[in-house]
Amino acid sequence: MGLYKYLREAWKDSENDELWKQRLIEWRTQPATLRLEHPTRLDRARSLGYKAKQGIFVVRERVRKGGHRRPQPYSKGGRRTKHATHRLDLKKSYQVIAEIRVARQYLNCEVLNSYYVGEDGISKWFEVIMADRTHPSVINNPNYSWLSDARARAFRGITSAGRKSRGLRIKGKGAEKNRPSLRAHSRRGN
Repeated sequence: MGLYKYLREAWKDSENDELWKQRLIEWRTQPATLRLEHPTRLDRARSLGYKAKQGIFVVRERVRKGGHRRPQPYSKGGRRTKHATHRLDLKKSYQVIAEIRVARQYLNCEVLNSYYVGEDGISKWFEVIMADRTHPSVINNPNYSWLSDARARAFRGITSAGRKSRGLRIKGKGAEKNRPSLRAHSRRGN
């Protein structure tokens, strides 16, 4: 077995590890968005396009689990129905939400890909691979040069997690309503 296969096997067995529990405790105290020097899961990061080059970096993002409610304004009067808190169903995975939040923080960069790194009862953590689209090492590398023309990939749902969330991994029978999007299909006059 090569190095990355050993890393993958070690990652599968790390859920009940004491070191892993200490890591989660440390992550809870850190900010929700944190730029890292090295990826936590090197095997996964490299399989998704990460390389230790200038202009390519990793950001860890924390997303709260559970329903997303709209903020409720404080008021003393009015009908009770106006005071109800409505659950906001985002129709997006936690991973897509993490990518969008990181993309908002780093406006001059593009989301390359992302992967899961852990969760507890309250939060999920994802690491997002970012690329600075104006950096010379990104522009001159044939593997990354297409990113210099890409814009707002995370916001438009065209990252790998975004396409999965939109149901675009399914082709043929059963995917009739998915293209070009669920919204576009529902607005058709059929």
